[in-house]
Amino acid sequence: MYKLLIVDDEPLVQVGVRSMLNWGKLDIEVIGTAANGRIALDIIEEKHPDLVVTDIKMPVIDGLELVRLCRERYGERDPHFIFLTSYEEFQLARQAIVYGVSDYLVKLELSPALLEEAVMRVIEDIRKIRAMQTSEASLAAPLREKFFIRLLSNLFESSEQFELESKELGLSFDTTAYTCCAGTLSAAGDEDMPYDRQLSVFSSALSMIGELSEKYMPSYCIALDMRHFAVIFCGASDCEKLKGILSGIAETVFKYYKVSFLCGIGTCASEPLGIGESYRSARMALVQADESSPIVCFDTLPDETLAHSSFNMSIFKSSLTKAFEEYDSGELKKLIDSLCSLFSEHPGGYVQALDAASNILYLAISLLSDGEELLTEMFADSPDGYRSLYLQKNVEQIVGWLSHFGKSMCAVFDERRNDHKNHIVSNVKKYISEHIQERLALDKVAAAFGISPNYLSQLFGKYSDLGFSEYVNSCKIRESKELLATGRYKVYEVADMLGYESAFYFSKVFKKVEGIAPTEYLNQPHS
Repeated sequence: MYKLLIVDDEPLVQVGVRSMLNWGKLDIEVIGTAANGRIALDIIEEKHPDLVVTDIKMPVIDGLELVRLCRERYGERDPHFIFLTSYEEFQLARQAIVYGVSDYLVKLELSPALLEEAVMRVIEDIRKIRAMQTSEASLAAPLREKFFIRLLSNLFESSEQFELESKELGLSFDTTAYTCCAGTLSAAGDEDMPYDRQLSVFSSALSMIGELSEKYMPSYCIALDMRHFAVIFCGASDCEKLKGILSGIAETVFKYYKVSFLCGIGTCASEPLGIGESYRSARMALVQADESSPIVCFDTLPDETLAHSSFNMSIFKSSLTKAFEEYDSGELKKLIDSLCSLFSEHPGGYVQALDAASNILYLAISLLSDGEELLTEMFADSPDGYRSLYLQKNVEQIVGWLSHFGKSMCAVFDERRNDHKNHIVSNVKKYISEHIQERLALDKVAAAFGISPNYLSQLFGKYSDLGFSEYVNSCKIRESKELLATGRYKVYEVADMLGYESAFYFSKVFKKVEGIAPTEYLNQPHS
């Protein structure tokens, strides 16, 4: 049910609007009335209505100021507004478009039919926005995972790219201290558990680790696979304090799920792009953790332990990004072959080899939408599936595991490559349609999908009849024609609604696409 608030300084108007329609039949609940914008603001804060029908001119806080304050606090479309206006207030109503007011109705002409039509139009907009938000949430989950894997692996090309993608995903990095922890989960007798049971137990334990971490301070918990995880603590620099926090979390997790974890605490980074190095040091500390010392700080490790104790995957970042972004089997094969050769030449580098293979495993699971299922199938003949990596006792065995991984994954890449690229273009086109009223710059849309702007441009050039900018313009102009055809909006209003920087630029694009100016289009008959 949708919630409605009625705001007017005239009691008769309040009663009239409230009694004009059978709101319950329209699936709408009238949650209250208010005589001015100040009272309305308090009700909005408390009850969060979906729709507000309000007068423009009122004492204390008028309708325009009420909308402005709501936009500052709650965003562009929360709640939706319908203005009630007198003829002499018509220009004020036109100003309301700047604040995204959904409709305005003249009081003297108000009838049940007009009111119902306006309200149902807004309800339909709310339905579309909610559907889009649900779609965005389901889209954001894998993009969020992909973002964090790239952050942990130091795979961002620039701070600008990082900032754009983090903003697009609604992630906050506004402190000057970031400490990453790397951990691994275990439970007594877990090897004998059915796979579904393991997944349930370890997923629940990891979810609790994330929830408890956030209670202590802002943090992000990332599942790397079923047993391995990372936690980024934002605002933390004291390793001993984090050790105490993690010890407390470990006790609680064990109490509820009988799951234990070993954890390494990395160095403190002063800016977000240093998190990858913090994670690398956390993995080095994790190698030294055991039952007697389940939580180890990197800063306490002796120098001889630090020498070559983990493998820096960032030196392969271009190859990794290209291979997983483009399903490039050739690039992946080169990477795997070079790693296998490197480790075969250094049979004493067991820890480094395991670390490198683990990183590639995490990337595959997180960057591929069905990574876990793919790897389970690839290693179906192994007793512990793809987790058999952690059972390998020497470098030779790890190289064998990595070689099998590379051959199997390259075969998948070859099979999916073209379909995958078409799929990206299709999803981007859907995204453009759902965000048509925003400014859709190439770098912003590419960031939403976790790919580079150059790669997205190449995909449109190959798999679409129009380039990216041309496609966006064609969609926006098609939408603008529908808005103009209603007769309710001026050219400058439509330009603003569709995110154009000016009415002049909008008119220029419109004429380029349609061959005529929008003013000429307005003068044409529309059915």
